[in-house]
Amino acid sequence: MFDLKAHLKTLVETHAPSGHEAAAREVIRESWDNLVQEFDQDKLGSLIGIKRATLPNESQRKIMLSAHMDEIGLMVRDIVDGFIYVHSISGVDNRVMLAQPVIIHGKRPLFGVVAAAPPHLLKAKDRKKYPSFDQLVIDIGLPADELASLVQIGDLITPDAPLLELQGSYLAAKAMDDRASVAAVTLALHELQKMQHCWDVYATATVQEESGLLGAKTAAYHIKPDIAIAIDVTFADQPGVPADDASEMGAGPAIGLGANFHPKLFDKIVEVAKEYEIKYQIEPAVGATGTDAAAIQLARDGIPTLLLSIPIRNMHSPVETLHLRDIERTGRLMAQFIASLDNDFLSAIAWDKLQTETSEAKG
Repeated sequence: MFDLKAHLKTLVETHAPSGHEAAAREVIRESWDNLVQEFDQDKLGSLIGIKRATLPNESQRKIMLSAHMDEIGLMVRDIVDGFIYVHSISGVDNRVMLAQPVIIHGKRPLFGVVAAAPPHLLKAKDRKKYPSFDQLVIDIGLPADELASLVQIGDLITPDAPLLELQGSYLAAKAMDDRASVAAVTLALHELQKMQHCWDVYATATVQEESGLLGAKTAAYHIKPDIAIAIDVTFADQPGVPADDASEMGAGPAIGLGANFHPKLFDKIVEVAKEYEIKYQIEPAVGATGTDAAAIQLARDGIPTLLLSIPIRNMHSPVETLHLRDIERTGRLMAQFIASLDNDFLSAIAWDKLQTETSEAKG
């Protein structure tokens, strides 16, 4: 029986910042090994697990499921007098890094802590400010010469943040963005083992999303899918997040609605969610989102795309928090959606058909 929580724990406790996803890729490959018929990999490093249709796929249709496997992280910028100075690789929040335990991935993993000047020694005006990345230093407790032999400029640094089980079904960890979505894809593949479907499924763990949606661009060109679902995280309700920007935790995935998403795909997945009584919510987006969906939609000559988002609190921090049931519902919804696709579905959502229906409705 598939243990979603254990799978998620393995994913989020793997260290793989943007551009350095090899460790996550191997964990995911192992997790998907018995769920797909073959693996592929594009030249940027995105992993693609291919589950072939179990029913006749007369038009050789493909659906791409895209969840990014990279995480935010730091890089060694300088080493001075036994202390490490850092760069942010992608999206790290300097406000939350102070006093965090970290791992420096040098010649061997080294545990350290993020430090800054004691408040007693700061000027009054500086006590009211968060330390910038230039002011943060990492102390690993080694003499300068020994540190220099183990760490060099460019080495990676990630938070040392194991999965925490909060109350109920709430969990907190680093890298929920976006390993939670990878876990949802894994669950969908498990669900599909019990179903019949006539489309090939290309489960894709993309690289370098945090660096500019790079992996989704190359993977979409490589796969050439007929339609795609991007899976990512979104802001959950918490103090400091405006209600209009927040999705409810425990209420299922947020389905994107807006210019980045094909309206007929949106209608179809809402129909499926209602049919199978899977909780969902709607997340309006006025333009392109900062997710793989934006890159996939514009790949080649355009790919009809959907976005499912898992609500999390404390985004881009070492304690990203979510509700486990939201991952479950996201995975189940994707599986049921895939099983509902027939060989004629692509022609049913064609833009010329959509325009005809719109004209008829106006007439």
